[in-house]
Amino acid sequence: MRPLTKQLGDVIPVPASVRPVPATSFTILPGTGVSTVPEASGVAAYLASELAKTVDGPIPIGPGGAIVLELDPSLAAEAYTLTAGESSVTLRGGTPQGLFWGVQTLLQLAPEVPGGVIEDEPRYEYRGAMLDLARHFFTAAEIKAHVDLLVQFKINHLHLHLTDDQGWRLEIPGWPRLTEISGGEGTGVDGAGPGFLTLAEYADVVAYAADRFVTVVPEIDMPGHVNAVHYAYPSLTADGQPVRQRIDAEVGYSSLVAGKEETYAFVEDVIRAVADATPGPYLHIGGDECHSTPAEDYRAFLARVLPLPGKYGKRAIGWHEIAAVELPETAVVQYWRIEAADENTARAATEGRRIIMAPADRTYLDMKYDPESPLGLDWAGHVDVRRSYDWDPADRLPGVPEEALLGVEAPLWSETLRSVADIQYLTFPRLPAIAEVAWSPRSVREWESFRTRLAAFGPRWEAAGVNFHRAPEIPWITAEPA
Repeated sequence: MRPLTKQLGDVIPVPASVRPVPATSFTILPGTGVSTVPEASGVAAYLASELAKTVDGPIPIGPGGAIVLELDPSLAAEAYTLTAGESSVTLRGGTPQGLFWGVQTLLQLAPEVPGGVIEDEPRYEYRGAMLDLARHFFTAAEIKAHVDLLVQFKINHLHLHLTDDQGWRLEIPGWPRLTEISGGEGTGVDGAGPGFLTLAEYADVVAYAADRFVTVVPEIDMPGHVNAVHYAYPSLTADGQPVRQRIDAEVGYSSLVAGKEETYAFVEDVIRAVADATPGPYLHIGGDECHSTPAEDYRAFLARVLPLPGKYGKRAIGWHEIAAVELPETAVVQYWRIEAADENTARAATEGRRIIMAPADRTYLDMKYDPESPLGLDWAGHVDVRRSYDWDPADRLPGVPEEALLGVEAPLWSETLRSVADIQYLTFPRLPAIAEVAWSPRSVREWESFRTRLAAFGPRWEAAGVNFHRAPEIPWITAEPA
């Protein structure tokens, strides 16, 4: 028997339980069949398509296949088991979503799958990545390609930052100048990132993500970060006068007017349109860096706006500044700062609100890796791969216990991005580190193991043309072992 090139647990995120059977493996070859149940036909089709690329040959779907997909209602929704022997591989999932995550594990092990049993399920239900389309726009096709890279690491939420001072990136019926003026040529940081999604294109992205069990979380940032709104519709400014277009990277200078009824008519139109276009449960309303909004106006604005996502069937998410006000029962607070404590977020957790952890000094993918990084910012420090990996969400903020955490997110702001290659350079290899923090039990995470497992992705990314950062702390290999 040819020596195995990998062990059963050599995947990212590391599984909760791995029980190998030594000297046993199953090799997937062209013609290896996939059997499935009707409820998982889409997952089987995805698996067959991806395996065909790996083995350079057809993978048929039908009865009697050596790769078996089954549903097991005794498992949690996102849980799966993988059992590999010499003649077959069986994947069982609590739902098709659980099967899909098992498929990602199988694809990382293919074509030669070591024998044994993996039992796995996520630590957190929300495992997110954010892409900022406002400061540099990316097309529907580019977003979908990004989704395909994210799901390999069991990311299940894609947060799209759709609006900011430098641009508005989603068509809103009744407000055409938002995209005609603030989504057109010359928008984005340095005027280098024009474009917007039509509602049809947005629906296409949402459906594509949903087919891969990824929930799109749209963000309309307010009451700050709204110069693009005021540039398109001067009637929404405090004095009704035009403002100049802003394509710099400054923050905190713009605000919707809390004391103007036209503000709330606009906001409700936008929230209604975005909610109608989004089947997922969440709608992000921003709420961060409102430095030019007086505290009383901020409270008054959120008192009117925070209930609106619920009115249209969605659950409001906001950056952690919203925790300074009274929150709806279902509201989610997303923590992003680098401070070691935050009383408002802790109070929100105590009052039963769920928290998403996205501390900038650990999870912000737009931070430079080191002083020599050609892309990124450094206001939260330098964030190398180990810094993205060596932390625990339950230890981050005093007063925010494990049970209060909805999950973890890795935001990527786009001030310095100009291409898909730039997205990939800042995302990989840090995203796998954050994905493991979000998925794997704390007890099985270990840096030396992770850096070795991560190194094996070098050849895969090279073959796929992914522009990843060759982080010096990872012992990269440049070719598959012979």
